[in-house]
Amino acid sequence: MNRLLDDTLRHLHALVGFDTRNPPREIGTGGIFDYLRAQLPGFEVTVTDYGAGAVTLHAVRGAPKRLFNVHLDTVPDSPHWSADPHVLRVTADRATGLGACDIKGAAAALIAVAQVTDGPMAMLFSTDEEANDARCIAGFLKALPPLPLGEGRGEGPVGAGITGDTGPSPQPLSRGERGYRYDAVIVAEPTKGEAVLAHRGIHSVLMRFAGHAGHASGEQKPSDSALHQAVRWGDAALDFAAAQSHERFGGLTGLRFNIGRIEGGIKANMIAPTTEVRFGFRPLPTMDPERMLETLRTLVEPAPAEFTETFRGDSLPAGDTATAEARRLAARDLADELEIPVGNAVDFWTEAALFSAAGYTAFVYGPGDIAQAHTADEWVALDQLQHYATTIHRLVARGNA
Repeated sequence: MNRLLDDTLRHLHALVGFDTRNPPREIGTGGIFDYLRAQLPGFEVTVTDYGAGAVTLHAVRGAPKRLFNVHLDTVPDSPHWSADPHVLRVTADRATGLGACDIKGAAAALIAVAQVTDGPMAMLFSTDEEANDARCIAGFLKALPPLPLGEGRGEGPVGAGITGDTGPSPQPLSRGERGYRYDAVIVAEPTKGEAVLAHRGIHSVLMRFAGHAGHASGEQKPSDSALHQAVRWGDAALDFAAAQSHERFGGLTGLRFNIGRIEGGIKANMIAPTTEVRFGFRPLPTMDPERMLETLRTLVEPAPAEFTETFRGDSLPAGDTATAEARRLAARDLADELEIPVGNAVDFWTEAALFSAAGYTAFVYGPGDIAQAHTADEWVALDQLQHYATTIHRLVARGNA
């Protein structure tokens, strides 16, 4: 399989050479997508532009049962890189380049496997995972929702659209697009070659407190200073987060909570009329985010003048307390069937949660270590790349993809 690794590195060199930093969200349908199109003869390829740098390429060959998803966008490079981040450097044990670990290495391996096999295979490449404004997966799921339970899957092209027992009949996609349904989605992120079945959700919130400007020499009511309100809220919020330490799911414990920014006030002898707070929390799959949001909004009096959720990502598996464990077990059964070792749950968020929320069985699996992602001189171990490529080759060659 050394040839497979050589092919993977050849494609990774090309992929790293394309500037897909996000921001600035300037990715179009050419460039890296022209390269992908050229590498996938025999695949039916559909490229969709959702705007703001969000582009997908859906490639299908035969009648696959599972979909491999990988994002092609990267974070911006830092000034601490020791060499050009868009030129892949390969040494005896690693490949270094922007996105090599997160997660162009997996994309390169998928292309390499596609070129040396002829079995059924489906891939979805996307470019907005790093944007905090997910359009690609949402658009794909709108066009290709999972089949309702009990209906056949993995049987090749069918009309795509709204499905279910009631409502209008499914409408075919426009010319040039053919709907495919899958029974599972395997999302590539750096997991050291193990299947990750569960991870936290993520929620980001912007709050604003309102007070009354004035001289700080006088006695103040609790509502006078917006900054005092924010500090009282922060104290209560940290206590609330600490109180969740007993909660557990799939190896994860407690609530991850962070106050990321507090900005307000004018000077020490003036009462602050406004204060802005940005915070985030990462719940377990069994925690109710709506209830948590309401609790955090009403922790102190007066309540914040503005409370806006700026980003939401479901946990993996998505669902409520009653269904989360059943979904995790379904993903575990699939990983066992595919002979992919199961690893521990993780604290970081992935787009596998979006597929899970739509009803797909989904887990995360890819080469590399998350500790290397988003770092200067980001790298992926060659043995990780080879293991991933070999596993995907086995699945496609045996018709298990």
